[in-house]
Amino acid sequence: MTVTITYEGAIAVVTIDNPPVNALSQALRQALMEAVFTTEANETVSAVVLACAGRTFIAGADVNEFGKPPVPPHLPEVVTGIERAKKPWIAAIHGSALGGGLEVALGCAYRVAAASANLGLPEVKLGIVPGAGGTVRLPRLIGVPAAVELVTGGNTIGAGKARELGLVDAVVEGDLLSATVGFAREASQRPQPQPISERSVPMVEDDFWSRTEKAVAAKARGEVAPLRALACIQMASEADFFTASAFERETFLDLRGSAQAAALRHVFFAERAAPRPPELAGVVPRHIRSAAVIGGGTMGAGIVAALRDAGLPVVLVERDAAAVERGLANVNQIFQGSVKRGRISADVAAERMRGVIGTDDYGALADTDLVIEAVFEDLAVKRAVFAQLSKACRADAVLTTNTSYLDPDEIGEGLAQPERFLGLHFFSPAHVMKLLEIVPTETTAPDALATGFALARLLGKIPVRAGICDGFVGNRILKVTRAQAERLLLSGATPAAVDAAMRAFGMPMGPFEAQDLGGLDIAAFQRKAARERGETPFAPVGDLLVSIGRIGQKSNGGWYDYQPGDRTPQLSNAVATVIAEVAARRPQQTWDKTAIADAIILPMVNEATRILEEGIALRAADIDLVEIHGYGFPRWRGGLMHYAQARGLREIVSVLDRLSSKGLSDPACDGLRQAADQEHPS
Repeated sequence: MTVTITYEGAIAVVTIDNPPVNALSQALRQALMEAVFTTEANETVSAVVLACAGRTFIAGADVNEFGKPPVPPHLPEVVTGIERAKKPWIAAIHGSALGGGLEVALGCAYRVAAASANLGLPEVKLGIVPGAGGTVRLPRLIGVPAAVELVTGGNTIGAGKARELGLVDAVVEGDLLSATVGFAREASQRPQPQPISERSVPMVEDDFWSRTEKAVAAKARGEVAPLRALACIQMASEADFFTASAFERETFLDLRGSAQAAALRHVFFAERAAPRPPELAGVVPRHIRSAAVIGGGTMGAGIVAALRDAGLPVVLVERDAAAVERGLANVNQIFQGSVKRGRISADVAAERMRGVIGTDDYGALADTDLVIEAVFEDLAVKRAVFAQLSKACRADAVLTTNTSYLDPDEIGEGLAQPERFLGLHFFSPAHVMKLLEIVPTETTAPDALATGFALARLLGKIPVRAGICDGFVGNRILKVTRAQAERLLLSGATPAAVDAAMRAFGMPMGPFEAQDLGGLDIAAFQRKAARERGETPFAPVGDLLVSIGRIGQKSNGGWYDYQPGDRTPQLSNAVATVIAEVAARRPQQTWDKTAIADAIILPMVNEATRILEEGIALRAADIDLVEIHGYGFPRWRGGLMHYAQARGLREIVSVLDRLSSKGLSDPACDGLRQAADQEHPS
């Protein structure tokens, strides 16, 4: 049964039960309309409590209806029906009230929330806007600035914050349903509050909309929905409820069919599928009740913090007592940073540090379920660590190496019980970045691989299986990004022009800004190792800059100049001179932003296609997730491969052929040409 009605005296309790997240399917919308009619017709009912079975309140739209035409009854009709009921409806919110779920709650006369509840209107993250009055009712309830922040950002807030804003009327620590029924009894004895739709929108400053539009546009970086959502809120503040609601609905329907919404839906479904890949269906992971990290540097400390955030006790192993103290200090610094930013309390930080044991004794790992090695990227050092782990750990403990470029098969050579060994590539900072590349070796057992995915779920990360090659999926594509950026410099572009073009494309920063932030020495070290393997990485300007000590912000100079204590990039005459020397006698041309982006992005597509051909990635959507969560590829473009499909593969091959004829990229690979030949004409 989707909706049932029970009675607590004069209080009707309407309970939604539509597992797993009580999504607003057509059947549920119809059942809610019927519940309104039923409770209105029952003369013994004085108030109605709207509750949900299972782990959450209404968590939003039915994903099975995404991308399809809306089917009646439409959600605005349901919300209006609840709001116009003569008997007050009180929403009992637990879990998450998101999107349409919150819009239903806004139709209720009151909202009571469990202390652990979360509320929000995340529609912009799917490329749309709320479509059932969210942008029109919310500013009437909590004011324009708070509504703008919630709607254009698409983020959720906790029950406590919602109470402060006036979004909920009460927060309950104990039994939510009984408390809400009691609230309803009291509410039925007093006059109903004015329906939100009949309230006025509080005034804002004269320059509010112009200021806010600039701020929202800066954050959106080319994404359309946040600005369209802002326009809906502005309409709600300047027009009557009916007019504003019609404008919102029109905007919602317009955006549903947009390219950005299709791209964001693609990412949504890819993210949902990633933690449980089909090839591991039915495989039971090993238990993870405790973990250890070998190495307490920047990466190791970040991994420790991520494990503690997930509630696992952690042993941090370093080579000696002094290194142990430094490693623990690094972990503590992460938690103290979270305290300063208001993300956790000092008590929580202290509790998380208490769950970390530092030691230089591998014997402390005798009963550990999972070990993550995170020492320096040196094959001999890593092998020495695993030689000790082979002796110290249980035979069924899962042993993993965190590596960006080294071959896990070589790292694990000679390991006892090699079937329990695999690679995990965390992205720095490991406690923040959501991507986790999971790299099985030739001997990794399915249950050990499944344990890697289970760990990702526990840590709240997006896992992607990657095959073994230099750089796996993400860093292999990154090498192309950097090489293409340098080719542009040698053919007439400047670092500032390249960075500006990539920001205009939707990246959070350009490739040269990113290198200065991370340090040019890191990539230089990787190129040195590649040359020792007989490869010929392309970075003539980057290598020269490192050779003269320009390694980025930490040396006050990389691709740009920096003033001490100031991270603002300044154009560098020294860099311009180096570029001119290397580019001498090379053909030069004028580059615009579109051409620059094509010269970087399309060779990345070419390399990604090779990665798929070789089986390094199993799915195009996996590459999309790697680029979005590891490298900041604009989510609203759907990821690298979705962008390529939407752009048109024939056009991409044509542009690559033009670039390669000038020596500015590799030619399109066979796989990309074959896919382009099979592409349906648009």
